[in-house]
Amino acid sequence: MRKNLSRKILESHLISGNMIVGEEIAVKVDQTLTHDVTGTMAYLAFETMNIPKIKTELSASYADHNLLYADNKNPDDHVYLQSIAKKYGLHFSRAGNGICHTVHFERFGKPGQILLGSDSHTPTGSAIGMLAIGAGGLDVALAMAGEPLYLKMPKIVNVILTGKLKSGVAAKDIVLEMLRRESVKGGVGKIYEYTGPALEYLTVYDRSTITNMGAEMGATTSVFPSDECVHEFFRAQNREKDWKELYPDENAEYDEVIEINLDTLEPLVAQPAMPDKVCCVSELSKIKLDQVFIGSCTNASYMDLTKAARILKGHTVHPNVSLVIAPGSRQIFSMLLRDGIIADLVSAGARILECGCGPCVGIGQAPKTNGISLRTSNRNFKGRSGTLDASVYLASPEVAAISAIKGYIANPVLENNLEELFKDLREPKEFIIDDTMIIPPEENSKAVEIIRGPNIKPMPINEALPEKVQVHVSAYCGDNITTDDIIPANAQFSALRSNIPAISEITFGRIDPEFVNRAKKYKKSIIVGGENYGQGSSREHAAIAPMYLGVKAVIAKSLARIHKNNLINHGLVPLIFRNKEDYEKISQDDELLIENFSEQLKSRKILVKNLTKNFEFETYVELTDREVEILKDGGQLKQVQLKNASK
Repeated sequence: MRKNLSRKILESHLISGNMIVGEEIAVKVDQTLTHDVTGTMAYLAFETMNIPKIKTELSASYADHNLLYADNKNPDDHVYLQSIAKKYGLHFSRAGNGICHTVHFERFGKPGQILLGSDSHTPTGSAIGMLAIGAGGLDVALAMAGEPLYLKMPKIVNVILTGKLKSGVAAKDIVLEMLRRESVKGGVGKIYEYTGPALEYLTVYDRSTITNMGAEMGATTSVFPSDECVHEFFRAQNREKDWKELYPDENAEYDEVIEINLDTLEPLVAQPAMPDKVCCVSELSKIKLDQVFIGSCTNASYMDLTKAARILKGHTVHPNVSLVIAPGSRQIFSMLLRDGIIADLVSAGARILECGCGPCVGIGQAPKTNGISLRTSNRNFKGRSGTLDASVYLASPEVAAISAIKGYIANPVLENNLEELFKDLREPKEFIIDDTMIIPPEENSKAVEIIRGPNIKPMPINEALPEKVQVHVSAYCGDNITTDDIIPANAQFSALRSNIPAISEITFGRIDPEFVNRAKKYKKSIIVGGENYGQGSSREHAAIAPMYLGVKAVIAKSLARIHKNNLINHGLVPLIFRNKEDYEKISQDDELLIENFSEQLKSRKILVKNLTKNFEFETYVELTDREVEILKDGGQLKQVQLKNASK
């Protein structure tokens, strides 16, 4: 068999299972990453396993998401994470050092390895020829404990890129074109593997933009080969010893093929409030803007911000627009300072933020009431910006920069001097290397004390699955419910991330303010959802908080991959409607009955009785035998408890 790159890497890490599409495989994990919002849950879980040191080759913990110290909660969590890293042998990237995904492929990622991260945008790291996969925090904790990653063998889709982008068209437009074709759920169960002659024109940072937003299609990951472009990047990072060449075999076999001719692309924009609602900028009327944000793990590289600065130089940001800039890493920021790029941005009226996630997850720089924001980040879900009624558009740095000047969403290709502006731009041959803000693991950590602030509470653990579940529907949701809808990605949420009793009080708060009271009244309940329930962030709080409030199962038309795994990990049964028409027959507060739950799980067919409306409907589960046992025990942590109790 002529092997593709994805298959080669998975095969070299295979522990068990058959590499047949849809079958469960177990693979060794080389590296892990967490950040401050998802990391606390991962490490609280890891602590329960009583393992003295991590068992991965390398694990890194990053403080990058919530850098707003409004009270004690956030700094307390960062101190906790730093002490955990010191105790268990992780690298700790301090606040201000940069966004986890950017820093990780700059300083730690290795071609051919598997990286597991507690963030849905972990696939960013696949730009350098490694397989980087997003997961819930508990999966990452298990990987640090030496356990394999279990996943369904994905389809491998070859995306062949030909042609060359014209000036003003960017790597962001390639992935927006993919979203336009594939949709926010079209990548479920797939790895997108990029090949073709156009790769020679795409830098590692261009590639990272594409792999980053593959997450918006629901993909397991996206990957580029480790070619000469990656080799040059490792030289520039003074890490040539970590590089190795990795390509698919000639005429490798793939499950599907997609072709994109870059010559035909023009600047694209994702309209509110989904990343796949994509159209050409030229199709839009002059949509007036209140805010422009250039940054995030998607588009905050040296070249991204240099191109923006070139467009902005000699101009002033439109008086009705606030332009904010956040470099992706301290390394990038240092180089922009050295080369006068920051000065050009500031002279044009830009506001410079610290190197972190901030606006992307609604932590600072929220738009005004009914505001319109254009961003280079990866998600534009309703409310994600921090303002529920804001409209957020997604586009490239080039579109963002010209739009900041014009005051409306504009097309950079129409600027006559753009090719001249960009003609001498090249990726730096050498990057400024300064890892002083990364604290390496301690050699002797036995005496290290874990420091816990008062807001840090123990990880709640579910009960075993009841044989009979007679419960009410506590939430009845539509299609494309995001983890942001369940638990918001904002400053209020992330300050409570270590305290499930407190954070559970805001569950579904933006879209269903009475949910918490309803769930408490019923004590035990079920959530009903539409298509693609749980899309978006890997944030496992969206599973843990409902579990804490007594939710026993979710019945949906379809479920997003990472959220489904998080539900299983914490003992909530992910049920799928056999006939989607049955979804329409159910209402909020209906009383449902499931009998002989464990036995029905074994058969994968679960009959549900609607006692309120007196009818039955069939659901099914897509579970392995291993996952069935996890659910019967009440989740992974409960299973570990039971195993330890039996020793």
